[in-house]
Amino acid sequence: MTEHDAMICRACGHEERASEGYPCQDCGTFICNMCELRGVVRCRACAAKGPPRPGDPLPERTAR
Repeated sequence: MTEHDAMICRACGHEERASEGYPCQDCGTFICNMCELRGVVRCRACAAKGPPRPGDPLPERTAR
């Protein structure tokens, strides 16, 4: 039995180690470390919804 610790990045679609990523700012799905370094903080689905409206509360970022 081998362990497979990987998740699909919801921004770029690449498979990365689950421990090397961050949650989407809006919905919490997995975003890989490389996307985070490029400044991507929202998954593809949340980004397609458009920018957050003024007055919408921003979710709290969890410390790593």
